[in-house]
Amino acid sequence: MNLHELTPAKGATHVGKRKGRGRATGNGKTAGRGHKGQKSRSGGGTRIGFEGGQMPLARRVPKRGFNNIFAKPLTAINVAALNRFKDGSTVGAEELLDAGVLSKCQYGLKILGNGALSSKKLTVKAKAFSESAKQKIEAAGGKAEVV
Repeated sequence: MNLHELTPAKGATHVGKRKGRGRATGNGKTAGRGHKGQKSRSGGGTRIGFEGGQMPLARRVPKRGFNNIFAKPLTAINVAALNRFKDGSTVGAEELLDAGVLSKCQYGLKILGNGALSSKKLTVKAKAFSESAKQKIEAAGGKAEVV
């Protein structure tokens, strides 16, 4: 099979209706737009979110606080998830991705202190640590390195 021999599956494509091509086509004269009114005119219609002059929902709903659109949220995992690694190993975002603990880690990793860490001397590399997570890692004899 070659590239020029590929075709869509039977019934997957269809020819679009040609509007405004005479009465015999079934879509002539008004071309499916009906008679008169805003929607029949060229360029007619309303903008997105327009509710006929009523105050739009986006303006009726109260707004509070600040949402930073440039924020780069860190992926958080708990100390308990580090128990699966062998004693003396180095744990970073890549190792957690390979182990299946994380599905993706776009902006960096933060280790949180929920759960217990068994006595394993792990070197954990992350962008941020909570205080309790840092204490638990160091109490087990490991190191918490900020990358």
